[in-house]
Amino acid sequence: MTTWLFEPGHTEVGFRARHMMVAWVRGLFKDIHGKLEFDWESCLETTFEGEIDATKLWTGEPMRDDHLRSADFFDVEHHPRITFGGRFVERTGDIDFKAAVDVTIRDSTRVVELDVVYLGQWETPFWVGDENRGTLRRIGFEGRAKVNRHDFGVSWQDHIPGGGVVVSNEIDLVLGLEAIHEGDLEATGAIEYYRSVAQEPSTARAGTSEVPS
Repeated sequence: MTTWLFEPGHTEVGFRARHMMVAWVRGLFKDIHGKLEFDWESCLETTFEGEIDATKLWTGEPMRDDHLRSADFFDVEHHPRITFGGRFVERTGDIDFKAAVDVTIRDSTRVVELDVVYLGQWETPFWVGDENRGTLRRIGFEGRAKVNRHDFGVSWQDHIPGGGVVVSNEIDLVLGLEAIHEGDLEATGAIEYYRSVAQEPSTARAGTSEVPS
């Protein structure tokens, strides 16, 4: 199997929950690091693992973000990382799969069923200044799931008249994953942008996009 490293600047987990029974609140987890073992010819042997920096949760409203980071929800002071690891278990279409993922939030681990779509592969240049250092092969996936947040201890709740709740129990998740061929990262030297947190991203770009550290 070929190893692909997540591109953290272009990988994210989006979530949405119902608020006050009538509207959706959406947010993102960014800064997701991990790896994927994948070959198209043996796609059902695919495995993946990674971690999310829960402290960087974002919904666009600072007071709400602070509440979500608190012990009422993700308790990032004591549980700053969300981890996951999974595998493809079924092919349901030409580019469609089902995956089983062990997700750990607040020290609670549950298996989450993920519907996955393979978005394809593309070759892109890797630039350092004005020099093209070579080619980076990239692949992409989208995954969708529903989880009950109480399974993970993310359980603050308040009630409103008529039997309603402030926050829905079921949460919709959308994973957007971009990953780069590990061998290409090594061959071009781009791997250093993933190994060193001190690297300045402004000196490197892939096509017209900067490569983050």
